[in-house]
Amino acid sequence: MKARITALMTAAALALGSLSTAHAVEVQGAKLEDTATVAGKNLVLNGAGARIKAVFKIYAIGLYLTEKKTTTADVLALTGPKRFKIVFLRDLTSEEFGSAFLAGINKNLEKDEKTKLVNQITKFGDLFTEFEGVKKGEVIIGDYNPATGTTITLNGKQLGSPLPDIGFYNAILRIWIGANPADNMLKPLLLGEKP
Repeated sequence: MKARITALMTAAALALGSLSTAHAVEVQGAKLEDTATVAGKNLVLNGAGARIKAVFKIYAIGLYLTEKKTTTADVLALTGPKRFKIVFLRDLTSEEFGSAFLAGINKNLEKDEKTKLVNQITKFGDLFTEFEGVKKGEVIIGDYNPATGTTITLNGKQLGSPLPDIGFYNAILRIWIGANPADNMLKPLLLGEKP
């Protein structure tokens, strides 16, 4: 009897273990994991989609949060770790990518918010001078860690130094989920809608 109970417990543990194994979601051929770890916290993929401009596929993106949220206000209200992961679907110069990023931030900030975040926006713009461009398949990750702030990495290499204000990280997220998103089709996908 004891051996049977042990066998059942082992089978249950193995079943639970297989459930927690990370899977990947595929977006336009790019793989985005179901989970991520930032600042020692497990994050779940809130949503994923592709940024498409005219007919051109620009990048796949996933948004990772401590818990799933379906509205912009709820995503921005989270104060814990967050992540966005971008996998490029085409080559871009750093100027093209940086200009689009900064334009997206500016379109979604009020004047007083821009004034408050101007130093961080300037430092963020400087990050795009650290590389010449991105190639198809390369990865940019933006993490928010409450202890240190926003860090941006390109293919695992950190660009610049952390930017401390959560308001700045949320300004980046508003590029995709703000009132004036870069792509109206992408916003609902990042907020958890199924394609």
